[in-house]
Amino acid sequence: MNRQKLSQIFTKIVLKALRTNLFHIVLLSIFLTLGNLKSYSQEIPSKSVSISADKQKDSVNLGVADVLKIKDSVKNDSIKKKPLLEGIVKRKAVDYEKIDQKKKRLTLYNQAELYYKDFELKSGIIVFDYEKNEVYAGRIKDSVGNLSQNPVFKQGANVIEPDSIRFNTKTKKALVWNSRTQQGDFRVKAEISKRENDSVYFMRNARFTTSENIDDPEYYFLARKIKFVPGKKVVAGFTNMVIADVPTPLSLPFAYFPMSEKAVSGFIIPTFGDTNQRGYFLQNGGYYFALSDYYDLAVLGDYYTNGSYALRFESGYAKRYKFNGRINVRFENQIFSERGFPDYSKSRQYNIQWSHSQDMKANPTSRFSASVNLGSSQYFRQSLNQVNIGSSVNNNLSSSISYAKTFQTVPQVNMSLTATHSQNTNSEQIDMTLPTLQASVDRIFPFAPKNGVKKGLLKNINFQYNLRGENRIRTTDSLFFKSEMFRDAKNGFQHTIPIGTNFKVFKYLSVSGGMSYNETWYFKTIRKGYSTLTNTIETKEVSGFDTFRTYNFNANIGTTIYGTFNFGDDKKIQAIRHVMRPGVSYGYTPSFDRYFETYALDATGTTYADYTRFENGIFGAPGKNNSNNIGMSLSNTFEAKVRDKDETKTEPKKVMLLNNLNFSTSYNVAADSLPWSPVRLTGGTNLLKDKMNVNFGATLDPYAIDNSGRRIEKWNIDNGGSLFRMTSANITVNYSITSNELEGKPDAQQTQTALNGGREDDLFGRGVDLSDQRQSLFNKDDDKKSNEPSEFYSLKIPWDLRFAYSLTFSNSKRESEIVGNSLMLSGNIEMTPRWKMGFSSGYDFVNKGVTFTQLRFERDLLSWRMDFNWVPIGTYTSWGFFIGIKSSVLSDIKWDKRSLPDRRLR
Repeated sequence: MNRQKLSQIFTKIVLKALRTNLFHIVLLSIFLTLGNLKSYSQEIPSKSVSISADKQKDSVNLGVADVLKIKDSVKNDSIKKKPLLEGIVKRKAVDYEKIDQKKKRLTLYNQAELYYKDFELKSGIIVFDYEKNEVYAGRIKDSVGNLSQNPVFKQGANVIEPDSIRFNTKTKKALVWNSRTQQGDFRVKAEISKRENDSVYFMRNARFTTSENIDDPEYYFLARKIKFVPGKKVVAGFTNMVIADVPTPLSLPFAYFPMSEKAVSGFIIPTFGDTNQRGYFLQNGGYYFALSDYYDLAVLGDYYTNGSYALRFESGYAKRYKFNGRINVRFENQIFSERGFPDYSKSRQYNIQWSHSQDMKANPTSRFSASVNLGSSQYFRQSLNQVNIGSSVNNNLSSSISYAKTFQTVPQVNMSLTATHSQNTNSEQIDMTLPTLQASVDRIFPFAPKNGVKKGLLKNINFQYNLRGENRIRTTDSLFFKSEMFRDAKNGFQHTIPIGTNFKVFKYLSVSGGMSYNETWYFKTIRKGYSTLTNTIETKEVSGFDTFRTYNFNANIGTTIYGTFNFGDDKKIQAIRHVMRPGVSYGYTPSFDRYFETYALDATGTTYADYTRFENGIFGAPGKNNSNNIGMSLSNTFEAKVRDKDETKTEPKKVMLLNNLNFSTSYNVAADSLPWSPVRLTGGTNLLKDKMNVNFGATLDPYAIDNSGRRIEKWNIDNGGSLFRMTSANITVNYSITSNELEGKPDAQQTQTALNGGREDDLFGRGVDLSDQRQSLFNKDDDKKSNEPSEFYSLKIPWDLRFAYSLTFSNSKRESEIVGNSLMLSGNIEMTPRWKMGFSSGYDFVNKGVTFTQLRFERDLLSWRMDFNWVPIGTYTSWGFFIGIKSSVLSDIKWDKRSLPDRRLR
């Protein structure tokens, strides 16, 4: 081994200066310091919670499970990808359904239906691109090459029927070609429609109408541009009216049409016209208030250039399952001619009508109803806004308001409160009860067993209690609702306790008898006496409570007798059945002379007369003389068994010959003379399959009369006459027939009702309400025929005919003359399905003249109605022509021309 030298193992170390990079070190220190700074405003952050060292894990000692746990806690992608469809797609098609997954497209062909989210779509073909969220729908060709199966798009309450449609299910926007939609009475069709959202549509070259046939309407309004808000409004640009595809000069630079399924408030456009008597006028203009879903109000008015004006308030109200009603209040200030002319006159007329009915299910123990028709006696004869002949010739106006309550007690108690009104329009006399109180306790049988049938005299004894109170007013038109009207009112109460029973005698005779106790209370009585100052008999009214009591007895006995006359089963009339119901009644009322006083007739004091202080009472007065009457009556019915024309039927047919034939008279036992009352004969029957109603009556007097016409104590037969002297007689015949009945078809149900107190038939013509002439004069339901094709001529022409005949004979004073003899006729005929004619006329054989005559013509123009009515002769000579749209939405589009009757001739 060789030994090395020390110089060989020595290492040479050379020291070299290193680069410090001082700038970078200082910069990095500043960056790291500023990067860890935190700034706070107002609040000081809470200190971090220290964790004890024994719970901390050393990062060096982390296990594999801990590392995996950390990795799993970090989500790779926090954004979820939404699905292409946002709802369930329901579809159906007849030919095929094709799904293209690559293009994300669904195709349905022939009678295709698609239900997705909130819309429904039916069409010939439907293409649904669910990647773009778009739906395409259109028509397809049928076997002959015609396009059919138009799309029907429905979303909520909106329905659109276009030729084709493109719809985005996400943005809700749509493009529609030749869209057809309906909003209330309006039907709208547009060439191109753009849907912005659920509530706004824009349309171009749109037509809107109320016609049922939107593709070929009889009229429409053409608008170049439209903004359509469903259920709210239509705002249109330049718009003009087109009738039968012929443009008219009727146009507007812009138009606004409110469209709402709910009633909305708005102005009512008046009608302009002129009259010879009152000058130019604006009629039936005003404002409609849609106050709520339960009631509304229309305020209408008329104004004439001569100063006449009228106001009307019309309100209807209803609540389902509770009640419904209508109120009309009318006032007219009428001026005829001009001030200073000799024929100048001025009058005020008014009329109040109220009808209220309560649903039977609303309250079984409480009922309220009202039927009011009151006002000026000359209102219907002088009204500026009505031509109602039925109400004009009616001489009576009546009203009734009643409330009834039943108390479910034992025994049951019934109570009612009623206000009534009766008015004679000729004499202008008004009778009212404000109010009438009635109360009653149900019948009580004190001796009847709790279980079983009540038989015999004792068990059938019963009594009850009745109370009646009235405040009766008699006044005239001029004093109506003035202080004098209430000052002359009469009032009182009457208590009645009837006691009765009934039983059988000899098995076939029914006997009833009883008595009645009455107690009457008055708050006003009278006192009569001779005044030496005026030398006349004065009647003074005495205020204060006073009463009187009466009682009476009654009894009745009757039976029923059946008799059959058989003619044989081989006869056409096999048998006649006669039913007689004879009856005898007896009534006795004693004298109550204790309530009578005497008064002097002159200043000498030698002549006196009797009177009772209750004689002006509303419930009458006690009688001074005994009343002892025996009444006799006999009612008859005659019925026949007739062999049926149908040979297959074994049972005979029953035919009523006489519905009733009644005789009645009475005998006053207590009378000093003329104890027998005249015999009253009444009867009636139905003929010609119950379509002809015949009623007759006569009064037969057994006593003769003297030269002055007074009855004398001598039988008419002993005076050279017959057994009975017929003092009066009458007969009425009513008959109605229709073409349906002759063909064996059931007659159509008539919905006609009396207008403002008029008649339910049209023997006196049909009333015309000038404020609303959209309804048919013939009052038939034409809506069912609106979709039927019109015919130029039909072999079957529907018609109806009614006539009434009345004959009255009078012979009370040997005049022996016919005082009434008239025939009334009324009928309607449909010359074509949309042309109708009607007439009302008659003849008075006593006065030898034609009675009221009216001619009616009407043309159904589908969406329009045209009518002409004419009264050619008589007091009510007038005519009127009207043409207008039926729908209430466009009721202001009309033309009305008329000549009203001369009110001075009435």
